[in-house]
Amino acid sequence: MKTVLVFIQIFVSLGLIASVLLQSGKSAGISGAIAGGAETFFGKKKGMDQLLGKVAAGLAVGFLLLTLLLSII
Repeated sequence: MKTVLVFIQIFVSLGLIASVLLQSGKSAGISGAIAGGAETFFGKKKGMDQLLGKVAAGLAVGFLLLTLLLSII
């Protein structure tokens, strides 16, 4: 049972890493201020970022619960 949970935790952690790395970063500095104004005027495609955010949050909760369960076992 513990081995199965460890394998599940490995897959969840790899999915969490992938979903966080696939998210787009926040713009910083003066170029971010210029591009940020243009994005609010023309609109920005945020569907994928929102989906990846929800996936990352779900995987983070799953990772937390699996870690707690494995520490109890």
